[in-house]
Amino acid sequence: MLALVLRLGAAADAPATPADTDSDHRLARNGVVVQFSAQPVEKPGAGVMEGDIADVRFKISDEASGQPMRGVVPGAWMDMAFHIQGQAGSDQKSCKDKVALYLKGAVGMRPMLDLNSYFVVLMNNDASISVVDPLVTMAGVTSTFATTLLKRPGADWARHDNSRRLFVSMPKAGEVAVIETDNFKVTGNVAAGKDPMRVVLQPDQRYLWVGNNAAEAKDSGATAIDTASLKPAGFIATGAGHHEFAFTADSRYAFVSNRNDGTVSVIDVARRTKVKDIRTGTMPLALDYSALSRRLYVADGKEGVVTVIDTEKLAVASRVAAKPGLGPLKVTPDGRFALVVNTAENRVHVLDTASDTLVQEVPIKAQPYQITFSKTFAFVRALGSERVSMINLSTLGKGKTATVQSFAAGETAPNLAGNLVIADSVAAAANEGTVFVVNPADGTTYYYMEGMNSPSSNYRVYGSNPRAVTVVDRSLKEVEPGVYAGRVRIPVSGKYDVAFMLDSPKLLHCFAMDAKANPSIARTTDPLLVEFDERSRHVTAGGALALRFKLLDPATRQVKAGIKDARVMYFLAPGRGRSEAPVKEVGKGVYEVQMQLEQPGAYYVYVGVPSMELAYGKLPFFTLMAAPPATARSAAGGKG
Repeated sequence: MLALVLRLGAAADAPATPADTDSDHRLARNGVVVQFSAQPVEKPGAGVMEGDIADVRFKISDEASGQPMRGVVPGAWMDMAFHIQGQAGSDQKSCKDKVALYLKGAVGMRPMLDLNSYFVVLMNNDASISVVDPLVTMAGVTSTFATTLLKRPGADWARHDNSRRLFVSMPKAGEVAVIETDNFKVTGNVAAGKDPMRVVLQPDQRYLWVGNNAAEAKDSGATAIDTASLKPAGFIATGAGHHEFAFTADSRYAFVSNRNDGTVSVIDVARRTKVKDIRTGTMPLALDYSALSRRLYVADGKEGVVTVIDTEKLAVASRVAAKPGLGPLKVTPDGRFALVVNTAENRVHVLDTASDTLVQEVPIKAQPYQITFSKTFAFVRALGSERVSMINLSTLGKGKTATVQSFAAGETAPNLAGNLVIADSVAAAANEGTVFVVNPADGTTYYYMEGMNSPSSNYRVYGSNPRAVTVVDRSLKEVEPGVYAGRVRIPVSGKYDVAFMLDSPKLLHCFAMDAKANPSIARTTDPLLVEFDERSRHVTAGGALALRFKLLDPATRQVKAGIKDARVMYFLAPGRGRSEAPVKEVGKGVYEVQMQLEQPGAYYVYVGVPSMELAYGKLPFFTLMAAPPATARSAAGGKG
């Protein structure tokens, strides 16, 4: 991301030249032809409408030869056409100026849709999720991009890339939260059986599978959720204990481990019925599928054996002896090796999927317990150390010596954090050698670039302690030679400017796009806007605060008077001392709430209006800092 910013920033500073366009969707300049298109995924050719998930494509070719330009790094942004659309033949200075602000990561100056970015999403120890824009915040410029409130604390999550949703299991709620990653709002909570823990999407993303770790056998198994209708599609009782999932590449079969029963259940996905149970040992802890060998690998923690299952015959093919203490098992992205953590023996076993034999043992200190892959490394977390080990994937194989590097993510071991979630604490950014590492013991997220000796920067969510991290990618990909595409949800109807930038040769241009109003979409715009009194951002703890805010009509921005049932919920980060208080109207459209801020710290403030179906979290929240009385007096005296 940082490299992209530097390259595109140079392009933004280049002198603008008059556009040489054949249409709003074609640009020919500096020996390059760029063709822009946007088509709805479900109905190509029908024209883009609000609410559509659309494929945005840029076809880049050499003007003289017509050959596609491969391996370039274009930048693109989409925003409403208020300021940046230039006339034909103009120098488009307003477009250049606006893009320059995007590249600087200016606080509050973000496009509606950024086709270069990704977001770092953090699962906190309380019932919340924090979203970080690394372009802005990893440099310490501003605060959290968004905060999403959940019913109960999350345990695991899965990203649905086609629908741009994030599913989060909430064991104590018995539900899975559905979060739209376009705005990071919860749009629904789906019933998911008793004690839903692990959540995994099958390869075609048709169903989300939820592991139910229920105490009673009849409730322990797997729940399938239809990702289109967002409704439960069936429950299969598979056996007792914790459940992990793996799938064949064609999504025909789902495999579910049953830790306490010592079995793996085979489920026919189309029918959502159990085909058979395969006994794999005393305590199956992890499993994964290799598309290369078409076999399933199951690690047994107690016996120290990896059971290999032929997924065509649905039978045990072999058993590979390692050592007791096996834990997580993951197959490398190319399917060539299975890496098995051995927490008790402080090592990672490497199994060759071509021969189904162990070919290496990689020492990892301090109880390794988690594996995450990038394109070139396996990142291994250890319970008893702040250091993250990196196994070079190119050094795996029989007769080779695995190369291992490490870096420190903080100064405290993860096991000092207490309860950990099962979701990964390491996430790789898309298409670049960057990973994000959460240290649950110090509440900090570290930004690490492969090849460096230590993290480049870090980020802390004030008042919250993240337990897991994932990345929501929005960047363009080269999907065909010279064709760069991204998938977006069109947020509103209207005229859009699509700013396009290329580093070599230097190009900066704004295409135009119209999004029609969608008659089938009910107007979902919130009936209110809320504006808080910014003078209350910094206050003194230890007493009462009269916080004022305005409620406005979002269409006219006129104040809304006479609302009788507005209420405020507020709490001290990360979720302590939640309180509710009534609101009174003290002027036309101006409302006031009396809050008791007994302790210093960061407070979150939410407004709700039941009569308008505006629950807490539907409207933007407000944060305020309550300083200790002595600190506040000292600061006031210092200004004198």
